[in-house]
Amino acid sequence: MAAYPLPPTTERLKLRRFTGADLDPFFAYQSLPETARYLLNEPRSYTECMARIAMYVDSGFDKPGDWASFAIERADEPGFVGEIALKWDLGAEAQPKTGEIGWTLIPDAQGNGFATEAAAAVLELAFGQLNFHRVQARLDERNTASAAVCKRLGMRREALLAENYFLKGEWTSELIYAVLAKDWRQSEAPTIRAFPE
Repeated sequence: MAAYPLPPTTERLKLRRFTGADLDPFFAYQSLPETARYLLNEPRSYTECMARIAMYVDSGFDKPGDWASFAIERADEPGFVGEIALKWDLGAEAQPKTGEIGWTLIPDAQGNGFATEAAAAVLELAFGQLNFHRVQARLDERNTASAAVCKRLGMRREALLAENYFLKGEWTSELIYAVLAKDWRQSEAPTIRAFPE
């Protein structure tokens, strides 16, 4: 397993590397139509989930194009509640980097502020430890819950790409939210900040 830095633990959450033990709970929610509703993929099969977990376990994070994927669990009890990922888009090691963030949660964990809290920890990692210049989130325009997370994080809405995807039999539009390192450091948002261990 290639090593990469982990986000800080938050008040309620721990973000960690995936392990093989995450396969069954990962499949349990990735196979649901409501999980895939706003994603580019259809509900995943068990075999697809096996391949994805293997990729998460073996992946590195040392060049543009790499994804750092983290399992989200509650800090006070074991139990997978979702995933969050940071993509390294541009920039060499000595140059400013840009990236993309994305998250999904199991249905029972939604609506508790976990996505905002986990994303704050990943942005803290991106801007603090990894020296990213900019991080964006790309989401389906209909995904109002994720748009609300972006707003709570202090990300600004930069674009609406009207009907740019033909997805699952219909045209869908994409929203892009982003935050710069300087704005993240100066902002009062998010109200939920990551706490060091």
